[in-house]
Amino acid sequence: MSLIDRIRPHRRDRTGRSREDYYTASQGQLVWQRFRANRTARAALYVLVFFVLCGIFAPFLSPHDPTAAGRNADYTNGAPQIPQFCDATGCSLRPFIHGVERHRGADTNFRWVTRATDERNYVTFLPRGYEYRLLGVIPMDRHLFGVETGFIHIFGTDAQGKDIFSRTMHAIGVSLAVGSAGVLISFGLALVIGGVAGYFGGWIDTVLQALMDTVKTVPTIPLFMAVAAFIPDTWTAEQRFFFISLVLGLLGWGTLARRIRTHVLAERTADYVLAARMSGAGPGHVIRRHLLPSFTSYIIVDLVISFPYMVLAETSLSFIGLGLKDPVNSLGVMLQNVTRVDVLLNYHWYFIPVPIFVAIVLAFVFVGDGLRDAADPYAEKR
Repeated sequence: MSLIDRIRPHRRDRTGRSREDYYTASQGQLVWQRFRANRTARAALYVLVFFVLCGIFAPFLSPHDPTAAGRNADYTNGAPQIPQFCDATGCSLRPFIHGVERHRGADTNFRWVTRATDERNYVTFLPRGYEYRLLGVIPMDRHLFGVETGFIHIFGTDAQGKDIFSRTMHAIGVSLAVGSAGVLISFGLALVIGGVAGYFGGWIDTVLQALMDTVKTVPTIPLFMAVAAFIPDTWTAEQRFFFISLVLGLLGWGTLARRIRTHVLAERTADYVLAARMSGAGPGHVIRRHLLPSFTSYIIVDLVISFPYMVLAETSLSFIGLGLKDPVNSLGVMLQNVTRVDVLLNYHWYFIPVPIFVAIVLAFVFVGDGLRDAADPYAEKR
């Protein structure tokens, strides 16, 4: 008997056993079962988990170093190299790509061009490559795939010869990491400020509400321009990463704090809260152990929904040159190149990160919508 059959009263017999299981199931079980019933949200969750794993294991999935140290000087602005099993000379059980060479002659007006050769370069799995630390701890030099000699670029290369596939894998991890850091910062501020404002009320609530409104009315574009002017060029990629995450977190806590304040304000006069206060519990204990757990599901929903906005903010800042910059690979940094005229006309593989970025944002949105619908598991379906 599956859990979903156990918690649906109308699917069981007349003994009342299913109704008892329904009302004794934990909140997490009910939320999960209602979320699973939403096929769109469930599919979006699979897509989101896939991209998260790609970001976490980006060094293993990437055949080449995404920085300038791993560029292919002989294949700049190169088209994607798709592994194949057959060519004009026959077929093979092992996938391969054709080698390339730099050529200049009368047929090219004496310009250097890159052209394919008839030489086969077979694809290998788990080859040795550049060294990295998996999960930031485990030293490794193995990668998922590569070729016997030279390079393979399944997404093509950019103007500097850097592998776009490797850059995209690392960009997914960086953008998700920036979004996660921004969400955690805003979440901590929202819990403290919203909880205090809703619990104490009075002049404290008035002051904190004014602070929330002030943060929400700050003009973001002029602020980001000022921040970009403030960041010195001598800052490392890690310092710039932390600073951008901090700015996004400090600007994104107002809406969540107001929602937490509303819930705490509505629940602070409940019987269980009064009982805890009469037992001698302090304000911090009451808020942390009684009030916040009463609407944990709604907080989780708000967190998931705020993720795509953080990712969009980081991408937008990097896209207009106010956020992360090379050598850091983020989705916003990679999307900077697609606005060039020569890219629009000749190098269409630069657009490959665009649908990936759209898929990540849509996955967050659909998962957030599914959690929002499942956050109240006791509500009857219409």
